[in-house]
Amino acid sequence: MTLKDIFLSGSGALVVILMLIQITPIKVDPFGALARWIGRALNGDVLKKLDKMESAQAETRERLDEHIRIDNERNADTHRVQILRFNRELLQEAPHTQEDFIEALSEIDFYEHYCKSHPEYENNRAVLAIENIKRAYMEWLEKHEGT
Repeated sequence: MTLKDIFLSGSGALVVILMLIQITPIKVDPFGALARWIGRALNGDVLKKLDKMESAQAETRERLDEHIRIDNERNADTHRVQILRFNRELLQEAPHTQEDFIEALSEIDFYEHYCKSHPEYENNRAVLAIENIKRAYMEWLEKHEGT
């Protein structure tokens, strides 16, 4: 069968029409659609495995995010415990140095920053202790000024 025979039969017209559709600015691409269909047919198993892997990866990411959130809250809880411990020592009138106060204020800074950046975290448990530590430090500074 020659090229002339193909064009004179109905098949040639179909080829010409498909080529014109591909060339026109309309976003119809029959050859691309055919290639995608063949690609899906050949790679169906791989695509299914990729979908499963994406799903498993999303689940792993969710679990990891939850672990990170819990770890961050646990870290903030540890800072709060240190603040409360130091406040308890102040209430028991244990002697403290300026370094002790600076360390306590560092714990307070971290804790307050975490609470501001995580509004869902319960942060009202150490408010009075923080106020007392800051007040006691001001008193300590006044008392030890010049020494």
